[in-house]
Amino acid sequence: MKNHQIYKTVIVADGAFPTHDIPIGYLQNANKIICCDGSAGKLVKAGFVPDAIVGDMDSLSEPMAESFSDRLFTERSRDTNDLTKAVLWCNERGYTDLVIIGATGKREDHTIANISLLVEYAKENNVIVVTDTGIFTPMLESHETSSFPGQQISIFSIDNETEITSSGLRYPLTKRKLDNWWSGTLNESLGESFTLEFNRGRVIVYLQFP
Repeated sequence: MKNHQIYKTVIVADGAFPTHDIPIGYLQNANKIICCDGSAGKLVKAGFVPDAIVGDMDSLSEPMAESFSDRLFTERSRDTNDLTKAVLWCNERGYTDLVIIGATGKREDHTIANISLLVEYAKENNVIVVTDTGIFTPMLESHETSSFPGQQISIFSIDNETEITSSGLRYPLTKRKLDNWWSGTLNESLGESFTLEFNRGRVIVYLQFP
């Protein structure tokens, strides 16, 4: 898999801090690093410096708050989680090419929520979630995705009435409605790309690293 890691805005959520070379590579090559407040300590411990820390600040230590007082952006609204606050902060400043790391690996309910929010963020952003095992990509329309032979693929439909047709996958879909989360999992790419076609709906695709 090719790593397109240069000059992205990286948002660090307060899940498990990544260890894999690919998410770390995004951090190393980031144009901007934006932290949810609870992730700032882990980021600094890993040797990186946040350009901004966004959230309600209930998870930020006092020493961290003092060290980065010039880049704290407090948003106490309970209507959104800290990850969404960070995404909205980026959008207000024109940062719309986003890579989210640290979105998984702790509480499972937070993981599910963070991944499902991708289709909302995709309305305004070019956005992906990168984990230690792969990449989650949201799709709001038919799309051809770069891949490699044997790459493990899982497809999740947020709207269970969406009819999906695939090409380039070992287990093809033909106007298939994925009416449960497991229905489109454990597929496999046959070549250098695959295509998902659907007229309307919200789809999230997981691509496993080699």
